[in-house]
Amino acid sequence: MKRAQTVWITGASSGIGEALALTYNAKGYHTILSARRSEVLESIQKKLTHPEQSYLLPLDLEQHENAEAWYNQASAFTGSIDVLINNAGMGHLGTAIEMELDIERKVFEVNFWGAVALTKAVLPHMTSRNSGQIWTVSSILGHFGSPKLAAYAASKHAVVGYFESIQYELRKSEVHIGIVSPGFINTAVTLNSLGPDGVPIGKNSVAQEKGMLPIVFALKFLKLSTKRRPKRHLLIGRYEVLSVTFKRYLPKLFFMVYGKLTDVTRQKKN
Repeated sequence: MKRAQTVWITGASSGIGEALALTYNAKGYHTILSARRSEVLESIQKKLTHPEQSYLLPLDLEQHENAEAWYNQASAFTGSIDVLINNAGMGHLGTAIEMELDIERKVFEVNFWGAVALTKAVLPHMTSRNSGQIWTVSSILGHFGSPKLAAYAASKHAVVGYFESIQYELRKSEVHIGIVSPGFINTAVTLNSLGPDGVPIGKNSVAQEKGMLPIVFALKFLKLSTKRRPKRHLLIGRYEVLSVTFKRYLPKLFFMVYGKLTDVTRQKKN
């Protein structure tokens, strides 16, 4: 009988991470849930189909120097990590002039360095047995910039560049390094984004509210990532994911169109 695999999901307390935890657990995976708030993780655990096949590992990715210790705790649950999903992330909202450098650095610490540190803790164990998957969540903004989201977009660009580089390094390996770039997903990421003063803005974007439901995203992701030969880069969302191709092949036109769209959005908010 084939053993149940173990998946470790960061940012599992809400949104995409919560939906992934529910979906993987329902499919019989041993599920490790990580996020900062243990009480929220406990509430998510109660929703799982097989809560007995889950383990809660609270952590703060800003403290990513503890990645090796976190890996040791996570792997002790079942003996190995078969799938790591670097999903945890944070946003901000404010122009490059407005945003304090410390806040922009915080965004990078979580979105980029946190994912890198966990990957470096897990990857040697996967390569030693020549199996496993590591997926890291970027964004369609990992492919183009956006006003008032400079550090967020930059951190997601960095994710694409770093993990695409590992894809080349491991192209002859059975370890799969995947990048997933969601479009607009109906989560609280914008709601919880930090303003220039470092305080959550407390407002969601219209695009986010009209976005794909997290559970729909999770089901699509599980189907695509468990194929015999999954793609190296997944774009999951609605029509907005076409913007990545638009930018790649028609960059000048994209700059003009996207600039006008963001101008209209800002005027509506004001």
